[in-house]
Amino acid sequence: MPNYTTASITTALRNARKARGLSQRALGELTGVPQSHISRIEQGNVDLRVSSLVELARTLGLELALVPREALPAISAMTQSTATHDPRYRPGTMEARPAYSLDDDDTGDGD
Repeated sequence: MPNYTTASITTALRNARKARGLSQRALGELTGVPQSHISRIEQGNVDLRVSSLVELARTLGLELALVPREALPAISAMTQSTATHDPRYRPGTMEARPAYSLDDDDTGDGD
């Protein structure tokens, strides 16, 4: 199972922003997040809070979801198909893979 890092999350956000034709400043105006903070997020220089991630993702037409690991191949196939056939997405601007793996959970509770 691939291990997705915060880099894949920030890349997906940046690609979605560019696919929508938004500058960092325009995204900031839509979300209330300063352009400088969006820049640091996209560069991976900020430990992004889940609430901020959800707000940015939704503004960019994305949705976060936790799915059973065994469903990932089907979901990847569906999102890749959508990205391939939806004219809003240009080739190479959308990654059709999960941005976070539960294996990355460092809660230390053993679950």
